[in-house]
Amino acid sequence: MMSLLSSATPRTCNLLSSSDKGNARERDWKYPITLKHKDFQFLVTKLAPPLTAFLLALSPICYPPESLGQTLDIQRGATFFNRACIGCHDTGGNIIQPGATLFPSDLQRNGVDTEEEIFRVTYYGKGRMPGFGEKCTPRGQCTFGPRLQDEEIKLLSEFVKLQADQGWPNVSTD
Repeated sequence: MMSLLSSATPRTCNLLSSSDKGNARERDWKYPITLKHKDFQFLVTKLAPPLTAFLLALSPICYPPESLGQTLDIQRGATFFNRACIGCHDTGGNIIQPGATLFPSDLQRNGVDTEEEIFRVTYYGKGRMPGFGEKCTPRGQCTFGPRLQDEEIKLLSEFVKLQADQGWPNVSTD
């Protein structure tokens, strides 16, 4: 950086200032402001790096991306959702019981707004919703279809919570 600055041919930078700052239409610039090479060098070497770091820290490109493992878990959770839940809860709704959607307001009102509670309800069922856990009892409360393993219900619960927090933007498994 220093070699680039020292090799620059002009030793001053002429910045022009308007004679009438209040008139936005006036385009004639009259008074040059001379910025010496030392001042320019100070601006570039001392002020630019911290300013750049500050702007980058506020930038969304600096947020760490989700790990590949997290992404795969979300996709697996979506797969389980599509296999076991989407028939009644397409896009987070509920075609059987409208007050029991998977949107945050209904989840909170029904006391099912944590991953642990979503896991419990998915495993054992609640109300009209059947349970999907391997050891779900009583039998009348459980699904007659294939059961899910604990790890699958855990991934499904994480997926449902994430989607609910985001307003159910996407349920694809692509």
